[in-house]
Amino acid sequence: MTEAVARRTPGTPCWVSLIVHGLRTTQDFYADLFGWEFVPGPDQLGPYVRALIDGQVVAGIGQLPPDRHLPIAWTTYLATDDADATAEMIRSCGGTVAVGPLDAGEAGRLAIASDPSGAVFGIWQAAAHDGTALAGAFGTPVWNELLTRDTSTVCKFYQTVFGYEAEAVVSADFDYQTLHLNGRPVASLHGVGHALPRDRGPHWMTYFEVDDTDRTVQRVVDLGGYLLQPVREGASGRVATVADPEGAVFTIVRSATH
Repeated sequence: MTEAVARRTPGTPCWVSLIVHGLRTTQDFYADLFGWEFVPGPDQLGPYVRALIDGQVVAGIGQLPPDRHLPIAWTTYLATDDADATAEMIRSCGGTVAVGPLDAGEAGRLAIASDPSGAVFGIWQAAAHDGTALAGAFGTPVWNELLTRDTSTVCKFYQTVFGYEAEAVVSADFDYQTLHLNGRPVASLHGVGHALPRDRGPHWMTYFEVDDTDRTVQRVVDLGGYLLQPVREGASGRVATVADPEGAVFTIVRSATH
């Protein structure tokens, strides 16, 4: 069952975006993997396309300027009613605002920030563009999780900035907190300690819905991507962590509810 997504409560993950060197080859990869179609714009920040499923926007891909060599990674955007006020709150709580706030044409207003541990995320103040418009379908983002060393060090930051309520998993060997808004789970924090990849540091992970995790992993590899963590059974379903040909990491999941 798929559904259109209404305007989000501030703090809700509302969009995912990827900035790459090869825009066309990346489009081809995700078109073959998820069946995405693409429409151009907004292009205030350079060449940019929006990915569609059944005519509904689900993600964005942009192109880095040739002289920029930034990490290639999916960025999770969190909804806000006031990007400028949220950016100021991020700074006052020990985070950093690296880009913006700035207007993306008539689509909305955005900023790119990082939490005190260095994990990068975006904030999005919707105008004409509310964000991801479809949930539950194959190829749509279904969950966002912060992988960090210790959840206690950053949980307070996200609670203060976005008003989350946090529910911790009580376990001696599992550091995990679910973030709630209005009583509904919207994201999670996962402390993995020294298991955090040294070359990445703390980072937000986007989960994409698939109908067969094993088959999709094979498709990723056939298309030039990489398997980083093998298929396994997780709390949310059957998952695997993969990367596209430019190295952007994401997780695919066949939800347990399917």
